[in-house]
Amino acid sequence: MTANNAIFIDPRDSVATALRDLGAGEQLDVADGIALTEPVARGHKIAVVDIAAGAPVIKFGFPIGMAKTAIARGAHVHSHNMATALSAEGGHDYRPAADPATPLADPPTFLGYLRADGRAATRNEIWVLPTVGCVARTAAKIADAADRRHRGRVDGVHAFTHPFGCSQLGDDLDGTRAILAALASHPNAGGVLLVGLGCESNQIDRLIEAIPPEARGRVRSLRAQSAGDEIEEGLTLIDELVDTAATAQRQPLPLGKLVLGVKCGGSDGLSGLTANPLVGRMSDAVTGAGGQAILTEIPEIFGAEHLLMARAADRETFEAIGRLVDGFKAYFTAHGEPVSENPSPGNIAGGLTTLEEKSLGAVQKAGRAVVTDVLDYGARVSKPGLTLLEAPGNDAVSSTALSAAGATVILFTTGRGTPLGFPVPTIKVASNHELAARKPGWIDFDGGQVLGDGMDAGAAALLDLVAEVASGRETAAERNGEREIAIWKRGVTL
Repeated sequence: MTANNAIFIDPRDSVATALRDLGAGEQLDVADGIALTEPVARGHKIAVVDIAAGAPVIKFGFPIGMAKTAIARGAHVHSHNMATALSAEGGHDYRPAADPATPLADPPTFLGYLRADGRAATRNEIWVLPTVGCVARTAAKIADAADRRHRGRVDGVHAFTHPFGCSQLGDDLDGTRAILAALASHPNAGGVLLVGLGCESNQIDRLIEAIPPEARGRVRSLRAQSAGDEIEEGLTLIDELVDTAATAQRQPLPLGKLVLGVKCGGSDGLSGLTANPLVGRMSDAVTGAGGQAILTEIPEIFGAEHLLMARAADRETFEAIGRLVDGFKAYFTAHGEPVSENPSPGNIAGGLTTLEEKSLGAVQKAGRAVVTDVLDYGARVSKPGLTLLEAPGNDAVSSTALSAAGATVILFTTGRGTPLGFPVPTIKVASNHELAARKPGWIDFDGGQVLGDGMDAGAAALLDLVAEVASGRETAAERNGEREIAIWKRGVTL
């Protein structure tokens, strides 16, 4: 239930969320007879019932932690009087998947590039990928010169640099290779130039072997140590790639050809109430049309995994979700870290108190789509429906993983704001009006509008924007030249 000063999500909830900064003594619109006992900032929680010490605090209809002390009606509920109840213990009971959302009667189309393998691209670009950090600047120089030379013939030439590719061993090196190979296979890359040094651990030949055979025809490679003038030789190779890529033309394609990556970063207390459920409507629209959506940030579903497991397509997928979540918890505990220390200082300042609260809001981005697959880090999507992808919560690492997995558009929700952009068009959705108004150079869509206009109107407007971006409209990050990757480093460095 929504009013002028607070929002109340579920009849079972013991807290409401402030929609603006509230003062002591102010009456709470959503609960008769409740006056605030102290000031409460926007996005923070207010007790709507008396909560006993040790009792669960309920939001979204589920526990988000427990009261450290008795909390009176009208009091501010946050880290001073509430704590996580999350543990590293696993154990889940299988239930058949619930019914997914009803597909749209008339889903929109978009103007995309249809590739020979049947996949659809939202951009037709040339990507320059260094195999190792030693040639990162070389790759960037080649891409910058090629972008100037071929402006207008393709949608852009971009280098995605990183510091890895050498002094790595085993699974750590394999992860770097897998991400780069998956990026080289992406449909948005009409051509790819691999730039190596020559002596690195991540050898070009091994990297090319990891690229699917059907994608290798649009890949060229350069070893800087063997080249005379590596910049000129790189430009010559890109000239060849552009000559082929420039023949591609946009054409009308169904919504089900999209691969939607969903991500949240810099969340606040409104993210799980506005922007994230709004993005969930996009997940439902795309998967309902036969397309694919990808959810990652596995530590940010701790405490809410039961909502995804309840939507597993079959027992095998259900068990794979459990293994992924429990394995990630073991990754934390093996390094001596608790599983609950995820909310960042910005999250906490914005009103999020525990990981359970953050997770229950974060999974709203998946809508009601059925989970059809679970992927390892660096793997690519292959099944329609919702895919759960292994990656941490870090914005750059997880968004890179979404791109590598095949996302052709990323919807990125935020309550605090971030300028970051990634290899594929990234639509920033603000959780509140204030951020959208203050940072128009970062934000593409004001998700706070749903508090006044309703979720249906907001979802229709956002779906129109998704189709426009998929058809070539630049996002704020693209206009700002924000195009980055980050690779998940998990092993020792030699």
